[in-house]
This record gives sequence, structure tokens and C-alpha cells, in this order.
Amino acid sequence: MSPFVLVAAVFLLFPIAYSLYLSLRETTLYTSWFDQFGQMKYVGFENYRRLVTDPVFWYSVLATGIYALLLIPTTVAASLWLALMLHSKLPGYRAFRSAFFLPHVFDVFVVGIIWLLLYNPQSGPFAWLFRSLGIDWFTKNGFVDNPISVLPSIAFAMVLKGMGFGMILFLTALNNIPESIFEAADIDGASPRQKLFRVTIPLLRPMILFQMVTGLVGALNAFSEFYALTKAGGGPAFSFFGSTVQSARVSGFHLFRLFDESYYGSAAAMSFILLGFALIIAWVNFRFLGKDNTA
Repeated sequence: MSPFVLVAAVFLLFPIAYSLYLSLRETTLYTSWFDQFGQMKYVGFENYRRLVTDPVFWYSVLATGIYALLLIPTTVAASLWLALMLHSKLPGYRAFRSAFFLPHVFDVFVVGIIWLLLYNPQSGPFAWLFRSLGIDWFTKNGFVDNPISVLPSIAFAMVLKGMGFGMILFLTALNNIPESIFEAADIDGASPRQKLFRVTIPLLRPMILFQMVTGLVGALNAFSEFYALTKAGGGPAFSFFGSTVQSARVSGFHLFRLFDESYYGSAAAMSFILLGFALIIAWVNFRFLGKDNTA
């Protein structure tokens, strides 16, 4: 057996097989992690049935969808705008490029602590800004302390963290576009607006789709930012179809809670459901990005 096959079996195949095994078993707080492969009760697809009939699970899917809609288009648009600005070689563009990329290298928990200070409803700069505009709603209710603004607040923080990396990807794609294409557009009398929407953006379409698809996969797995910015609490609670849910309980956070509360079977089942979503997204990735490789 080659070392590659051995490593793949130990670190990839075995965890997948054991997760599938767990997803078909009943687990409790007192269940041993490894269970000697046989002590847990076999329940078939009961864990999957419980998940798809649980309002908390569906809220986590809904919250993930809202978070993705807030995060991904904004991040892609901001990244593209920054890349276009810096690609024009503005004075000091290297310093700006480094400054915008810097937040991406910080750990999410570090970023979360910083944003908790920035979002402080009493002394934070954002609360002061809104108060100066005559808006004291955030001072009374907070940014990450109420169900209405917690998802937009976390999404905004992650946009500012992630747009630097997207900017670098777009800059790379822009640098790979032959200059002769823009020269031909100039000869044809194209305006800057026409060159942007009829030349640049179409050529960047594969990179735009790539960032949107990888952003969707990242949103499905999002956990650290919610754990940090809600202080591990999942955000303020409210009622959702008769069940009490935390407003920031996205799918990644819900998966963590299931595991933390020793519902290993349900957590494993949910991981396969998320895997199904990820495979669909990967299919979309190959389906659309495989058509055009011009950027």
C-alpha cells in the first residue's frame, strides 16, 4: 500500500465512513465517541428525518441563505470595485492593496474581538456615527444583540475581512486580460462604461462565478465568525414556528451545537446534508466555469 493511499484512508476515508456510521445510530450524552462499533442503537435514517422535520434546522438553513445573500454579492462587488481602482495604477496603489488585503490574514476570532469593540452600542464608533445622524436605535438595541441586525452586522464585518482576498483574485484575472483587447475597444470608440460592461466584466465572468460559488460553500460552513461575534451564544433568541431559535444560528453553528450537545448522530447526518448542498454548488461551479476560461 502506497503512503498516499494510507494517508487518504486514515485521514479521509475512515472519517467519512465513521460519520456515515454515526449518522445511522442513536447517540446520547453518555455515548462513547468510538462506541466499539456496535453498542449504539441502529436507527436507520431517523436522524435525517428528525433534522428535516425540525424547525430549528430549517431556520439554520434560512439564516445561512440570508447571510449568503448579504455577504456574497456585496463581497464580490466590493472586491471587483477595488480591483478596478487599483488596476488603474492610482498613486500609492501598492500601499492600498496591502492595506485592503491585511484583514484577510487575521484569524476570524481576532477580527471578531475587534468588531465587538467597534459594535459596542455605547462607546463604539458605529454607534457614535448613527447617534450623530440622529439614529439612536443601535444604541438602544445593539448591533449583534438583536435579531434584526445581527446577521447584517456579521455579514458587514466579513465583507470587510474578505474583500481584500477577492480583490487579489480579480487583480490577477485583470492582469491576464490581453491589453490588445482594450486597445481594439478604444479603436472602435468604446466609452469607459462600455469597456467595463461589454469587455471587462464578461471576461471576468469565470472569476466572478468562482468567487460566488466558493462564497456559497464558505457560507454553508460559516461558524467561527458567528461564534466570535455572538460570544458563543448564537445571538438573541426568538420564536420560529413554535421553536426557540438563536437568530445567528446558521447551519455551521447549528452543526456545532449538535456536536457539542453530544447528538453525534444528528450532527453526522447534518454534515452529509451540507455535503449534498456543497456537491450541488460544486456541480454549478464545473457546469458554468468549464464553459469559459478567458480570465
